[in-house]
Amino acid sequence: MDRNLSASAVSEQLGAFAAALRWEDIPSDVRTRSRHLILDAVGCALAARRFGFSSTALRGISDLAGEGDSVVIGQRQRLPLRDAVLANGILAHGLDYDDTHSEGIVHLTVSVFPTVLALAAHEKLQLRDLLVAYILGIEAGARLGAVAKGAFHQVGFHPTGVIGAFACALAAGKLYGLDAAQLAQAQGVALSVASGSLEFLEDGAWTKRLHPGWAGVGGIVAAALARRAFKAPRAAYEGRFGLYASYLGARAAECNLSRATARLGEVWETMNVALKPFPACHFAHAFADAAIALHNQIPDFRQIDRITALVPAEIVQTVCEPAAAKRRPVSDYDAKFSLPYIIAASLLRGHFGLVELEDSSLKDFRILDIASKVDYAIDPSSTFPRHYGGEVVVRMRDGRELRQREAVNRGSADRPLSSADIVDKFMGNAGYGASPQEALQVSKAILGMDESTPARALADALGER
Repeated sequence: MDRNLSASAVSEQLGAFAAALRWEDIPSDVRTRSRHLILDAVGCALAARRFGFSSTALRGISDLAGEGDSVVIGQRQRLPLRDAVLANGILAHGLDYDDTHSEGIVHLTVSVFPTVLALAAHEKLQLRDLLVAYILGIEAGARLGAVAKGAFHQVGFHPTGVIGAFACALAAGKLYGLDAAQLAQAQGVALSVASGSLEFLEDGAWTKRLHPGWAGVGGIVAAALARRAFKAPRAAYEGRFGLYASYLGARAAECNLSRATARLGEVWETMNVALKPFPACHFAHAFADAAIALHNQIPDFRQIDRITALVPAEIVQTVCEPAAAKRRPVSDYDAKFSLPYIIAASLLRGHFGLVELEDSSLKDFRILDIASKVDYAIDPSSTFPRHYGGEVVVRMRDGRELRQREAVNRGSADRPLSSADIVDKFMGNAGYGASPQEALQVSKAILGMDESTPARALADALGER
C-alpha cells in the first residue's frame, strides 16, 4: 500500500470533498437513484416486522433507550436519536435483502440512511440536505471499501460495520455543517469505533444484523465530537495503525489507497450499487438464478447424483465452508449464507424468496437431500468483485450433465434492476407488514416528496401512524 500518495491525508481529501458537496453538484440520475435505493431499504425494514429478530431487537433497545422523538420505520414507537438509528439499521439489514456496493463488498444504505433520516429530522433540515448527506456517505463508503479489494472478509471483518462507521461520520458531519478540517477529524474518531465480526457465520447468529446501525451510532458520535474540536488521528486510513494496517495486517500491502479518492465528483459510485433480487447473501445470487433456470429441466429431483458450484475463491469462507454445516443450516440467517441450501431450494422450487427462509422450508427433507449433494470448485473465469458470478453444474444418475452460468449477477451495475423492478420489490416487501394503501403512501413519500420538504415529514411518513 502506497502511503505517500498525497501531501494531504485521505481523511483530509474526503473531508474537503464532503464540505464542498452541494445539491447542484449531483447529477439528476444520481439523485433519482438515491431515492430508489432508500425505497428498497425501507421495504426491507417493513418486511422485517414479520420476523422474530425485529421484535427481539426492539425490546432490547427499548430496555435501555427511554423515550425519544426519532422515528422507527414501520413502528409507532419513537426512540432517542441514536437508538432509532440502531433500530432502523437492524430492521433494514436484518433480512439481508438490502443493497451492496459490489466492488467495496459493503452494505451502505442500511447504515447511512438511518443516520441521515434521524439526524436531518433532528436538525430540522430539508429533504435536500438528507439526500446530499446520504449520497456523500455512499460515495465515500464505496471507495473506502474498494480500497481493500475484498480483504476484510478474508480476515474475519464485516466491512459494512467497519467501513460504515466512516461513511456515517462523513454523512452526519455534513448534516451538522462541519468544515473540511472537522470532517477529517470525524473520520479519525471513527477509527476507534468501527467494528464488525464475521463470527456469526459459524453458527447463524444474529450479530451481523447489528452492524449497520452500530456504524451509524458510531458515525454520529464521531461527528458530534469533531464538532466540538475533539482531537483525533490525522492518518485514519494510511497510518501505521490506521484502518487498513490494523484490520488487514499483511494484506494491507495489497490495498490500493488511491481508490479512496479516485475521481470524486466525476464517477458516482451510487450508480454502481447493486440491488438484491433474493433475500440472501449477495455472493449467492448468481447461483440462485442459475438453479432456477435449471428447475424445469429436471423431471425427477431424486435422480440428481451430484451438484458442483463454480465459485469465486473469495466467497468460499462466507458461503461454502464449513461444508457440512452449510448443507444443513440451523436458522434462517444460517441459510442466507449457505450456498448448498440456496442452490437446492432454488433448484427444487424454481424460486427463492422469504418463504424459503421459514422454518418449514429449512426442515424440508427434499431441499436438504439436494443440499447434501452440493459441492464447490473454484471458478477460473471469475470476475469477482466486479461481478458476483458463478455456474451450477448438475449431474444426473443417467449420466446427463446440466449447466447454467450467470457470469454477471442480476441487480449489479452491469445488469441492473430497473426503477420499476425496485418499486415492485418494495411493494412485495412492504406487503409483509403494511396494507397496499400504506405501502403506496410510503412509496410516494420517498419518490415524490419535493427536496425542499422538511426531512421530518419524510421520517413521519415512514413510521406507523
